[in-house]
Amino acid sequence: NSELFTLTYGALVTQLCKDYENDEDVNKQLDKMGYNIGVRLIEDFLARSNVGRCHDFRETADVIAKIAFKMYLGITPSITNWSPGGDEFSLILENNPLVDFVELPDNHSSLIYSNLLCGVLRGALEMVQMDVDVKFVQDTLKGDSVTEIRMKFIRRIEDNLPAGEE
Repeated sequence: NSELFTLTYGALVTQLCKDYENDEDVNKQLDKMGYNIGVRLIEDFLARSNVGRCHDFRETADVIAKIAFKMYLGITPSITNWSPGGDEFSLILENNPLVDFVELPDNHSSLIYSNLLCGVLRGALEMVQMDVDVKFVQDTLKGDSVTEIRMKFIRRIEDNLPAGEE
């Protein structure tokens, strides 16, 4: 099942590389697609995990790493490099299942192959009123020893009710 997903994802990225002229456009498309997945996936996650509202960003990080990644990708990234203010951390993926069987061609050195994950995280968290910045800092596909996703809390999104409704 995970191998099928990995191969299907690889075919998707390959097609995007053919459809778009440069890696930056492919990276944007992967993020956009991931965002749309995350917006929808959060409902499934909340229904299946029975996780309540997180009280702070540290609790959110734990839920993402220990429950969400385990549930959907079968891995548990470690949480490291907290900022002094507690508003930024890194997820370290010792093993990224999306990159099994993958080698980046030399002409795609700026491709962020797994950028879909950043969009998924951003979209899902936005649906629970958290505006976050998510980006890859290290990638095993580019020769780094681990894959590192950096997450920064920007702000809590306030519910905006239409005028006249309370």
